[in-house]
Amino acid sequence: MPTSDAQRKAAELQRQLAALTGHDQATVKPYGKHLLVQMQRDDTVDTIARLTEVGRNIYTSAFRSHTGRWEPLPGTGNLAETTDLVVSLLAPYFNPDI
Repeated sequence: MPTSDAQRKAAELQRQLAALTGHDQATVKPYGKHLLVQMQRDDTVDTIARLTEVGRNIYTSAFRSHTGRWEPLPGTGNLAETTDLVVSLLAPYFNPDI
């Protein structure tokens, strides 16, 4: 079961994603030290990105490629900075109409 801190950070990330994308179809699931960013599409849920806390409020991010491997994205930062980076780099994946 995720800690209350992980759940709080997941909720904060989900709010930031909604603000940046303009919709609420992106959800966040805490998974250990990771925050998994998922998109609801019809009857499926696609995990498209992962943010990992590597220091006190310092995050890295990775993209789930078509092979299922996690490919690191450039840059690190606090949760807001990393969220902005992920949304910028992966904008097509956040399109709810795909």
